[in-house]
Amino acid sequence: MAGRQDSDDESRRIIERVASETDPASSVARTAKGARDDVTAADADRADPIEYWGTRIGRALGFIVGIGLLIWLVLFIIQG
Repeated sequence: MAGRQDSDDESRRIIERVASETDPASSVARTAKGARDDVTAADADRADPIEYWGTRIGRALGFIVGIGLLIWLVLFIIQG
């Protein structure tokens, strides 16, 4: 009987995990958190201020350049 209960508990955990991973709101929240962590250099070594600030500046500049290129592409397509 204990084996059956363990199996049922495991099944419920798996179903809850799949439901939380496939929820559109949670995937948007995960994507937004990942983008924020990427730009703010959450994975950089905070003990090394040069690496930390260099990573933040580089990623922010990359983001700005990417947005600029996207805007340029849209304008190019609209005009052409």
